[in-house]
Amino acid sequence: MAPFDSPFGSPVEDPAGGPGESALTGRISAGPHPLLRSEVLEPQLRHELDNLLPHYIRAEKVLLAEYHRMGVLTTGEVTALDTELDAAADPAVVGAVAAETMSDIAFAIERTVTTRIPELPPAWHVDRSRNDLQATAQACYGRARLLEVEAALIAFGRSALEAAHRHETVLLPGYTHAQPAQIISPAFYLSALTEQVLHALRRIDAVDRSAACPLGAGAMAGQELAWDRDRMARLLGFDHVSEHALRAVAQRDWALEATAELSLLGTSLSRFATDLMTWGGAGHGFIDLPDEWSGISSAMPQKKNFPVLERIRARTAHLTAAHLGIAAAQRSTPYTNSVEISKEASAQVPAAFDTALSVLRLFTAVVDRLTFEADRTLEACRSEHFGGFTLANLLTLRARIPWRAAQVLAGRYVVAATAAGLSPAAPDPGLLRRLAEEAGHTVADADDLLRTAFDVPGATGAKRSTGSTAPEEVRRLCAAHAAELGRFEGRRLAREARMRRGARELDETLAHLAGTRASC
Repeated sequence: MAPFDSPFGSPVEDPAGGPGESALTGRISAGPHPLLRSEVLEPQLRHELDNLLPHYIRAEKVLLAEYHRMGVLTTGEVTALDTELDAAADPAVVGAVAAETMSDIAFAIERTVTTRIPELPPAWHVDRSRNDLQATAQACYGRARLLEVEAALIAFGRSALEAAHRHETVLLPGYTHAQPAQIISPAFYLSALTEQVLHALRRIDAVDRSAACPLGAGAMAGQELAWDRDRMARLLGFDHVSEHALRAVAQRDWALEATAELSLLGTSLSRFATDLMTWGGAGHGFIDLPDEWSGISSAMPQKKNFPVLERIRARTAHLTAAHLGIAAAQRSTPYTNSVEISKEASAQVPAAFDTALSVLRLFTAVVDRLTFEADRTLEACRSEHFGGFTLANLLTLRARIPWRAAQVLAGRYVVAATAAGLSPAAPDPGLLRRLAEEAGHTVADADDLLRTAFDVPGATGAKRSTGSTAPEEVRRLCAAHAAELGRFEGRRLAREARMRRGARELDETLAHLAGTRASC
């Protein structure tokens, strides 16, 4: 057969076409068409070499340990194979034989080992399937990336808490429906950001805890040797196995669930980014960033822009797109292993993790450097009748005016005061009394009610419920958030420790076998 060119090494004879030992299959008589290689197989292999190769190698080593335990491979055979698997951990080495192996990573690892070992053990890869092997490599990859996201989220949450502490005494206008509503504080607002981060961590933690080890499930129906699946899971750092063989290879729950959580996180973060973009605009001027985190206009020299916020908000959209693509690719496929599930449906997973981490790094950097302009925010708080809600409450609680009537009266006062050009800081008690009398009510202490209602410095402290703007309550929330972030950090470190224990046990098992062989 004619040779063909491949970016993964020199031109080679098609490996599927001959009856020799190098053939991968006896079922078809030709290897993949060059177009199929260039459009599908080689890009897939590049992705897997970049992202999955270490996890494939680790899973192969776990299989060696099990082969030895079952008496399928001797100590010498396991040691020889283990040595060559170390060589196969180099992407360049595996890529060099890809053209001989249908550009498939599992076949390429196998070919790398078989061409380097003098006497290939006949039983190596007996009772094995690529299906659970690739599902395992992908699950290991996903677990590692989730740990990265968790670390970035914890850092982001702590950054928000530090920013809240920096702005503890600053007042900030709060808005509903884009209209002035109630006075809050940056500390209160940023504690909401931390609460959202914790919500994401709780859900991502659940995804991480549900991760199960597929190794040992086989092609779809289980295996014929007595593989110890619990041991294999432990050696790979999982705390449980995917019990059902079919589900283990048919489903990629972790990819769906992880990207769903990233999509939800991105949706929330886009809204916080929108607020900062609004507050950074000339109509508000509430926030500022250092010049090195700002941009300019090519035509309007007076402008200082914050394009990093636009970048953050735009990138969160990619998280939703990635999840929808993964869900759509899995939708309506047969419930079993397939290329759609194992390859195409997971194609956007690395990009989703990369984007999420980029968003979190950028947003953390922004929050670390964020400054609220206290004079501007205080001026905005003083310029609007933010105390209307408090005034209605006081009219009911002190003047005994029914609540709905008090709401109407407070609203009429704000309209009349605004029309008269009255500042909230200089209210008109006579105006309030007159409006009340017109409605059939009496307000004896109108002066005190108005001063209390429109007291800007005391606005946040007037709230008494849990989760409110009251400074002591915000401090309590921040302390609770800091403690919970610490607990999540502990869980993340515990998972990493479990993975290290599994890797150490596997390494020690194989090293012991190598030492046993050397002493013989």
